[in-house]
Amino acid sequence: MRILISNDDGIFALGIRTLADTLAKAGHDVTVVAPDIERSATGHGLTLHQPIRAEKIEGLYHPSIEAWSCSGTPSDSVKLGLSAIMGDRPDFVLSGINQGSNLGTDILYSGTVSAAMEGTMEGITSIAFSLTSFTIREFQPAANFALKLIGQLQEKPLIDSTLLNVNIPALPEEEIAGIKITRQGLRRYIEHFQKRIDPRGKTYYWLAGELVEELDQPEHIYLPPQLPTDVQAHKENYITITPLQYNLTDVVMVKDLQSHFDHH
Repeated sequence: MRILISNDDGIFALGIRTLADTLAKAGHDVTVVAPDIERSATGHGLTLHQPIRAEKIEGLYHPSIEAWSCSGTPSDSVKLGLSAIMGDRPDFVLSGINQGSNLGTDILYSGTVSAAMEGTMEGITSIAFSLTSFTIREFQPAANFALKLIGQLQEKPLIDSTLLNVNIPALPEEEIAGIKITRQGLRRYIEHFQKRIDPRGKTYYWLAGELVEELDQPEHIYLPPQLPTDVQAHKENYITITPLQYNLTDVVMVKDLQSHFDHH
């Protein structure tokens, strides 16, 4: 299969190299287009007011992989890969493997998820992969699961192109509890800015925050009540797969708003 891979940790990150090399060794046709430096938490940002530069990277990946670094964001990288670098449309767009989880409301800021969403917007089934640790660097179990997942999706394609947000526990494969299909949960941060002084006496602020995971979350009106959130299933050491869409319309609120304005 033809696969485009990007990320937000940058072209040199171990996660993307492990994913790309694992797929290439299995015989897939892999192209990598990723930011030249880490661009985490950039969301769906695009570069519009300066040129995007691309440079071919040699000797870093499996010999069969064509790899490019991009001066722009993760979304820029996927757009560039689809429109300018790859001749033919890929079968999948993959993003990751990210260092750190993308659970709950993290996805609204995630460059990893946004890169995959770019593929979905082009009608290509796309998958964001994250390893749920900021310190453990054992990416091979996650890469092995990615290889298995795209094989399953090749045999039994999804009914429509979608985005799958996949979070893999940072555990040995034998300690992972299994796989759960989940809904998006909720994560809150108690945020504060630390005020500091630089060597020249100028004031600057450093964003810091404490994560508060909320496990008791309201049921989703259109989903079965027993369907766990990604946050809940992650706590129980499951690989979580959450299907996402880019249409953010609140369908319940549409009806409520209509009732407010029907008499006008």
